[in-house]
Amino acid sequence: MALTTEKKVRASVTPLQKALLRSVVFMMVSSLKTDENQLLQDLTSVKAFIPYGDISLQNFSDAFHRLPFGLYMFNSALIVTCIVALGLVVNSLIAYALARIPFPGRKLIVVVIVALIVIPFESVVVPLLLMVNQFPWFGGSTTWIDSYQVQIIPFIADAFSVFLFYQFFLDIPKAYEEAALVDGASRWRIYWQLVVPLSRPVFATVAIWQVLTHLGDFLWPLLVTRGDTYRPLMVGMDVFFGQSPLRWGDIMAFASMIILPVLIAFLLFQKWFLRSVATTGIIG
Repeated sequence: MALTTEKKVRASVTPLQKALLRSVVFMMVSSLKTDENQLLQDLTSVKAFIPYGDISLQNFSDAFHRLPFGLYMFNSALIVTCIVALGLVVNSLIAYALARIPFPGRKLIVVVIVALIVIPFESVVVPLLLMVNQFPWFGGSTTWIDSYQVQIIPFIADAFSVFLFYQFFLDIPKAYEEAALVDGASRWRIYWQLVVPLSRPVFATVAIWQVLTHLGDFLWPLLVTRGDTYRPLMVGMDVFFGQSPLRWGDIMAFASMIILPVLIAFLLFQKWFLRSVATTGIIG
């Protein structure tokens, strides 16, 4: 019965993978074509998915100069890097305290964290927006709106990341830590020199999860940014799509430039990615 279910899942996933791959190939090939060729091409034909005719990189040049793509890329890289770096430290420390340090109400906190996982972010957007709009930055008169911190700080502590760390830490034998405590090591030293090295797979999984999640953030940055200075890639894509004239070649080139860094990062770190998925059983 289980084998039959697995076959059904594989049979349903394969067409989805093919459709996704076709979409990516079509996007990248279209970015090399003129608008005239795109309007005349037959999407049911193989020619729509192979470069032919007047092939040029002009669309990439136009897209790069019509909007500050480099600034958008820098903003996204900075925001995602800060969220991942700070999130790994904060979420792992929270999870370690819940998994190893006994204190009253620990189980209740774990239950609350699990409950927070199923709450969609969209349900708290309005109250969160009101808070950051009235909350001064370091006691000054400037609000958080249109800044880097408003796109970073609300996402550092993540319930799902804490849960992943918590589950992994529970599987680490306590004998290692007890031996370290007998030798006089502090909890802080045990965390950095024992727990962290043993937990590299889950750190890699959480990092990949956070990158894929926040690289595609759109709703929150759209609400809290007012100009190009702090806009990430996805909001920049929306602004680009609304510009005149509407050139599909430029749009496809812009979208290709967004997805290429993700593909390159996956190719460079695919060993870590596959190892983390195999170890934790989690894929985002």
